[in-house]
Amino acid sequence: MSELDPLLRDKVRSLGYSLGETIADDCGEDIFILIENIRNQSKRAHNGSDEDKAELITLLKGLKDNELVPVARGFSQFLNLANIAEQQHTLSWRRENADNDSVDVILDDVFSAVLTKVKGARLNKELSNIDIELVLTAHPTEIIRRTLIKKYDEIAGVLQVLDDIHDQHPKRHEYHQQLNNLIAEIWRSDEIRQQRPTAVEEAKWGFAVIENSLWQAIPKLMRELDDKIQLQGEEPLGLEVCPIHFASWMGGDRDGNPNVTANVTGEVLYLARWMAADLYLRDLTELSRQLSMVQASDELKAWVGECSEPYRECLNQLKQQLAQTKTWAAESARLKTHSHLPHISKLDTLLNPLLLCYNSLCETGMEGIANRDLLDVIRRMACFGLTLTRLDIRQESSRHSQVVAELCDFYQLGDYLSWNEEQKQQFLLKELHNKRPLLPQQAESCELDKTAEDTNDSDFWQASDECNEVLKTMRVIAEQGDKGIANYIISMASEPSDILAVALLLKASGIERRLPIVPLFETLDDLQFAAERMDKLFSLPWYKEYCGLHQQVMIGYSDSAKDAGNMAAAWAQYKTQEELVNCAARHGIELTLFHGRGGTVGRGGGPAKQAILAQPPGSVKGRLRVTEQGEMIRFKFGLPSVALRSLKIYIAAVLEATLLPPKAAEDDWRELMEEMAVNSVRSYREMVRKNKDFVPYFRSATPEQELGKLALGSRPARRKGSGGIESLRAIPWIFAWMQIRLMVPAWLGADEALAKVTVTSTNSDDEEADKKKTQLLKDMYQQWPFFATYIDMLDMIVGKTDVDIAAYYDQQLVSDDVRSIGTQLRQRLSEIDKHLSVIKPKTKDQAQSQIMQVRATYTDPLHYLQAELLQRARAENHDSEVERALMVTMTGIAAGMRNTG
Repeated sequence: MSELDPLLRDKVRSLGYSLGETIADDCGEDIFILIENIRNQSKRAHNGSDEDKAELITLLKGLKDNELVPVARGFSQFLNLANIAEQQHTLSWRRENADNDSVDVILDDVFSAVLTKVKGARLNKELSNIDIELVLTAHPTEIIRRTLIKKYDEIAGVLQVLDDIHDQHPKRHEYHQQLNNLIAEIWRSDEIRQQRPTAVEEAKWGFAVIENSLWQAIPKLMRELDDKIQLQGEEPLGLEVCPIHFASWMGGDRDGNPNVTANVTGEVLYLARWMAADLYLRDLTELSRQLSMVQASDELKAWVGECSEPYRECLNQLKQQLAQTKTWAAESARLKTHSHLPHISKLDTLLNPLLLCYNSLCETGMEGIANRDLLDVIRRMACFGLTLTRLDIRQESSRHSQVVAELCDFYQLGDYLSWNEEQKQQFLLKELHNKRPLLPQQAESCELDKTAEDTNDSDFWQASDECNEVLKTMRVIAEQGDKGIANYIISMASEPSDILAVALLLKASGIERRLPIVPLFETLDDLQFAAERMDKLFSLPWYKEYCGLHQQVMIGYSDSAKDAGNMAAAWAQYKTQEELVNCAARHGIELTLFHGRGGTVGRGGGPAKQAILAQPPGSVKGRLRVTEQGEMIRFKFGLPSVALRSLKIYIAAVLEATLLPPKAAEDDWRELMEEMAVNSVRSYREMVRKNKDFVPYFRSATPEQELGKLALGSRPARRKGSGGIESLRAIPWIFAWMQIRLMVPAWLGADEALAKVTVTSTNSDDEEADKKKTQLLKDMYQQWPFFATYIDMLDMIVGKTDVDIAAYYDQQLVSDDVRSIGTQLRQRLSEIDKHLSVIKPKTKDQAQSQIMQVRATYTDPLHYLQAELLQRARAENHDSEVERALMVTMTGIAAGMRNTG
């Protein structure tokens, strides 16, 4: 599609027309005319003169308080409707052109290359060895309410129906009226959450993604893989094989989130069991309707006993057990503890009878029936298990150190926090070998709420509230046994003692299984020393036995980029992975790297295939774990057809990275990358950390402080109540810059690093040397996937910036004494395009360019209006409508940019 498809243009216009009618009906003709005037003036201003822009700004500045919200909502809702039309149109086009679907072509090409280039390769074997786990997280980047998401999905469904029927279809008018009604419902709903979602509500949203999309996508994925394998003359994948599984942080990630408590984690785990039982019960009810056959194998007949319909009898028994499991899970969630009601506790209880039915159908000549819905249910069980997702527990390392310190203080063993690393390890290893209970009587009897106010008995441990909460979480893990909990992740892990402390607390809490403990390395310093610390950990015989020669390590992308800038962070992450792979190999450890990526470039985001192939050779090896965060979950998995494509991309990329990895980076590439990274981090930190005017500028130019009023997620925006950039979480840090179209986290530092190694003028002191470096950069871009992906992502994000809009925010909001920061940033940003054009050929996606032109008509007024609203909101005695309109502009700009943080 080289230019904007007329059908897409018609869809956008139709939705926009319906929205306009709704606005006129609800707010009156005057408001509708006002919005139209602003829209038309915005269209003229975007490619027009300064006078046209000034007239647009005058229009927006002149808005009365009672006009602010409807104007902001009109432009915001149009952008959401345009997003729906774009996605649905793309899906419709792909469906009509299925033979040329790029994802299937990619998958087929990878399969063909594997069979051709890898000696002895068999697709069945290679796919069976893949283990991809996608981790759904509740990071507060999904700005749209679930209520509206459902209505948007309904609109997409109606648009698809209209694509499928001819123009004279008798119900065409009825479907158009349905669109009008949905748009009216959306307009008359509040798009801004009035309250932050609870951690339990976030988890329910994750379950809904599985129920509404992934539940359908997984069986389709497995069928398509089987078809492709059988085309090669191979047997299909095993019934219990699934290369993709799902995990979650929703309800388990308590790092910096006091709202995720032990009780919340327990409730979420039981709700997951309830939801899984409910979905399986629905499936088995439908299977019971289908499997009315009387012929059965002797084995199945023996299992069900004497009956006329053996398959239904088998399924009815399972349905009864699933109903009991739902009752048990609901009661356990209500009591916030393990109920003793009967329930299914092992997956085999469900799976084995279904396998018996499957084999019976095949034995009795009904293989076609076996390979329909029954196979789909078996495949779902292989993917989702009893819990839908496995839950990660994440906590910050100092919380565990505090518990150990309080125990040492109670036993009068010394000041744990003042001990050096060797002393800590000696103590922890000694206790790990000790068979006596570690926790005092109070903790052993679970009386963790007892405080000094309850007793004066010095024999009782008077633990702090923070300590109690950590131990309560350990109790929840112990209660779950080997079900539901995937890993214990330690953020800010810097020494082996951080891992040993968690192992000790798990042991002391009665957790019998060797729960995987995963260190998370996220700052630049942590990344640089990660392999050294893991080497020390692997050198401990006790830990090597504990981990069972399998270790997962998490690489943090968000905080490292905020700490050092995106270029330096990306290079540090690459080198750290290489070093960790080598370290694990020396110790005979099977390593899985867990990538903590966000949706935006500043947080490690980008297309999945490119990101995976950009990893160091040998770092994937069939195993991948990666976070899927916020609005990216909806974009990649919100609809079954979209989810299916996303899953196929992951499989193709992991298979290629494992069996056909890129060649190792050349030494001169590494040297130049190291040089750029050093220059980049220096430049980034000089601006962000050392320039005293930077933080005041950031807080005045962007809506960073106002973002806290958006009820995006259960987690607070800051780690601490006050402080500088270091206390701000990566998501609002990036969200704020995106709102003013400066996108500083994605490019700052890279601009100066690239300037030093590209020839863009004749002013160089050593032009010949710079020419060699420039040619080397071109070679790196052509031959090194890591560097090509980095440059492509940088180019993409720079294309979304707008220095004129950023300058307007400065003009409206920034005081003269710090305004020079904005001038410097815009000047530096304007230079990047010049450096990028030296490295890579400039290509222009005409369709995408036209889409962005259409969006600009709606995003530009939102930006100018937001700057005006920020000015009003920061003045005293502003109307409440100002604040509400400001929130709407934030959601609208996020919709226009297609991401938040």
